[in-house]
Amino acid sequence: MPALRFCLALLAFLLPAVSSHAACEGKAITEGVYNPPFCIPAEAKRIVTLDPLITLGLLIELDAPVVATPYMAITEAEVLDVVKARKMVDLGNPREPSLERVAALEPDLIIGSAEAHSAIYEQAAKIAPTVFFKHMDWKKYLARLAEVTGRQDAASAALQAYNTRVAAIRERMEDEDLTVSAVRFAPDRFVVFVDGPDAYAPFAVLHEAGVKRTAYETVADGTIVKRPDWEELANLDGDVLLYVSASGFESGPDDALEKQVTENPLWQLLPAVQAGRAHRVDRGPWQSFHGIGSANRILDDVERYILGDR
Repeated sequence: MPALRFCLALLAFLLPAVSSHAACEGKAITEGVYNPPFCIPAEAKRIVTLDPLITLGLLIELDAPVVATPYMAITEAEVLDVVKARKMVDLGNPREPSLERVAALEPDLIIGSAEAHSAIYEQAAKIAPTVFFKHMDWKKYLARLAEVTGRQDAASAALQAYNTRVAAIRERMEDEDLTVSAVRFAPDRFVVFVDGPDAYAPFAVLHEAGVKRTAYETVADGTIVKRPDWEELANLDGDVLLYVSASGFESGPDDALEKQVTENPLWQLLPAVQAGRAHRVDRGPWQSFHGIGSANRILDDVERYILGDR
């Protein structure tokens, strides 16, 4: 029987997909999704997420029935523990997830990223109803995931404690007259996630907490990252400097990368470095944001290194 089910699933995978624009008997989403409209299916009981970062984390927090995800790029131990405890199937590389494994699982909903997975949309849509979300504010994304999985009440409850905490920190930040810089070390380059309308989730959390970034790190357009060279690094002149050392999917080389950067004379000229107010933060929540749990770890660092480092 298992072999028969696999063959039937694979056959369905190879057959032409039903048009995503067919009449929708439920609610359709037209904004923020790849190839709209997306018709929300009846209550999904077997969900596959191709994104092992924020999508996976938020679905776990919503207690959604996720059966598979790529394990690669899951850097937070708490998330990986849940993934393994629930015996989710590993889909391999998140950039090229195994659609054969997806088909064998017979899911009733596939969720992914428009930016990362649009090239495989047609193939995925042959397996099950498929929605690839475009980049959006993380709390808006939580609401969208709650909508497509029927877990609006869970989303509201999950946000309540976070909203209370971030409001309290924002009130404390109003008394602080300082700026904060943040940068990621990567092999042969720097990455600065800016404060702006489309800020990546960890840095949207900073903004919501009332943290002021430098002029170089603040934008009014849709810019998400800047990639300064060594000379431009001088623009990171905040009173406090938070940095992540992330060499790639594997964390092993991170310490060597940190040593290489922080021993450079140009790094040592930065005001926060000279003042002893440069702090390495965990790559997990700051680069692989997984949801409310990650947001609270960002707030932990705000309290520890910004409010507490005076």
